[in-house]
Amino acid sequence: MDSRLRETLGEPAARASVTFLGTERIEVLRFVDADAGTVRYATLGMSAAPMADPAEMLADPDRGPRAELLLTVRAGVADTDKVLRPLAVLAASPQVEGVVVAPGASLDTGEPLWPGAPFTSVLVAEPGGVVADLDLEAPPGGAGGARPEPVRFLPLLPMTPTEGAWKRVHGADALQERWLRHGTDLRDPARGPVPLGD
Repeated sequence: MDSRLRETLGEPAARASVTFLGTERIEVLRFVDADAGTVRYATLGMSAAPMADPAEMLADPDRGPRAELLLTVRAGVADTDKVLRPLAVLAASPQVEGVVVAPGASLDTGEPLWPGAPFTSVLVAEPGGVVADLDLEAPPGGAGGARPEPVRFLPLLPMTPTEGAWKRVHGADALQERWLRHGTDLRDPARGPVPLGD
């Protein structure tokens, strides 16, 4: 996992780790792209175990979706390095709350993503655009040698509270279409909400 991130994003400029009671350690790596003027944060450790629907009576310990989270913002606009702990909390949510994180889902931190941020939640976008899926080998002695699902690197798109409420009513596709129509810079850590009334 670490090597896939390094291959794609280069060497991390910083890393921090957070441990929550009863969970594996979650690391958040910080990558700087000076050419693009962006900072990218990537979780490491969320994919250590597959995500399982808490409604399932018997979860397969090997198979199931696995993911890590990616957040990209413009550098130098806000104190976005304070996002490390909220990102780690989101990455731990499958272990702590039994949440299955998938494209189209909303994840709420309950507080600003960083000091003064206009965002308290994120929309999970489709994987594959930044970091390619990582195939995993079948576990030794696994049932019929079946391979586990690949690790997907899921981009996170910050949402304002009004955007989050609008998305709950109209859906993720409608919100993303509105962002696109209005030319919203989703990497701007100080942007305002997209117009939702027209």
